[in-house]
Amino acid sequence: MTETVTQTDHERGSAPAPPPRGRHGRRTVLVASALVVVAAVAVVGALGLGGGGGQDDSSAPPRSGSTVPVTRATLTERTTVDGQLGYGTEIPLPVKSTGTVTWLPTDGRTVERGGTLLRVDDRPVVLLYGTLPMYRDLGLTTGTGQGTPGTRQDAGNEGDAQGTRDAQGRADGTSKAPAPSGSPAAADVGAGGTAGTGGARSTLRGMDVLQFESNLAALGYTGFTIDEEYTDATARAVKRWQRSLGLPHTGTVGVGDIVYSAGKVRIGHAGVRLGSAVTEDVLTYTGTSRKVVVNASAAEDSWAVRGAAVTIGLPDGTSVKGEVASVGKKATDPEEGGGEGGSGAPTVPVTITVKDQKSVGRLESAPVTVEYVGRERADVLTVPVAALVALAEGGHGLETADGRFVAVKTGLFADGRVEVSGSTVREGMKVRIPE
Repeated sequence: MTETVTQTDHERGSAPAPPPRGRHGRRTVLVASALVVVAAVAVVGALGLGGGGGQDDSSAPPRSGSTVPVTRATLTERTTVDGQLGYGTEIPLPVKSTGTVTWLPTDGRTVERGGTLLRVDDRPVVLLYGTLPMYRDLGLTTGTGQGTPGTRQDAGNEGDAQGTRDAQGRADGTSKAPAPSGSPAAADVGAGGTAGTGGARSTLRGMDVLQFESNLAALGYTGFTIDEEYTDATARAVKRWQRSLGLPHTGTVGVGDIVYSAGKVRIGHAGVRLGSAVTEDVLTYTGTSRKVVVNASAAEDSWAVRGAAVTIGLPDGTSVKGEVASVGKKATDPEEGGGEGGSGAPTVPVTITVKDQKSVGRLESAPVTVEYVGRERADVLTVPVAALVALAEGGHGLETADGRFVAVKTGLFADGRVEVSGSTVREGMKVRIPE
């Protein structure tokens, strides 16, 4: 029978195992010692001591790890100012009618050629297109007080015989006496013709006649020659036009019947109420195209040149193209306007048009930004602004890829880049971007 004997460590004479607490304490001391050594090495490295004898290691990585080339480009300085989108400043309509206002349009309504702007004594005041204001009645008159003797026209064709008589009358200095009121001759003339020798009519002449006849033809009332003469044929067309407006068919247009503008208008607000007498500010208007007005600093308005292109930033973050249309010639008082940014500096109004009205969407009024081009430097050496370093001796410099520093002169800053120049700077040279 075999007997198995098991010896303990103590019986084999081996040293007793250290208690667990002693093992843990020894590991703690070793770890702490290692941390002290690592920290010491880090301090020595930071001070540039030991190992390398204080010399830089050429294989050491750069501080940033990135280099960029010096490039040749065109730098453009862009500046952003605040503006206001709208329809422009409202101005009074030059209404020359006298009487009582019996109808007014709603604010914001668009009126085109031939449309009614308002009614005075229940007569329409009509919008026509033109730059010459209405300053007199237009129509055929008796005698020779206005214009020169007229000629009879049938459907726009001039009568040779009547023209000869008119020419003879002008050469002799004579004129025909007007037909008595209520006579057959007068009635015939009132219908638009020149009756025999008993009723002479004088035609108006002038650019205002040409402007009016051009509008009349554009509205579809023709049968006359568009020129500077208001003839019988013109009067007949006017009667047809008056019939469509519900007016008496007189063939004469009163000075208060028409208001001229350069194009269609947008009604602003009424300065009177229904039933009031017509005043100078009875109704205001603007153009129908939205535009932007910037109160630009009078000291920094060199960018505001008619035709200059700008970029308009809308409230929704989109941008549209604009163009400077006009620049005010009178600066505001510093105490009144407050310049850009509320600085109180004198300002001038700059009006900017938007060619693509659809790009503005449905906005009618909103604060916007206007970005314009200020200075520009073409074909210059540039680097990112972040590549510039401040030199101990003053000024700016660049760090080359091999760790050297070269002084540079800076120029225009734009779009995150800067213009640099100097005897040691060349296109394609690699420079570091410091951290």
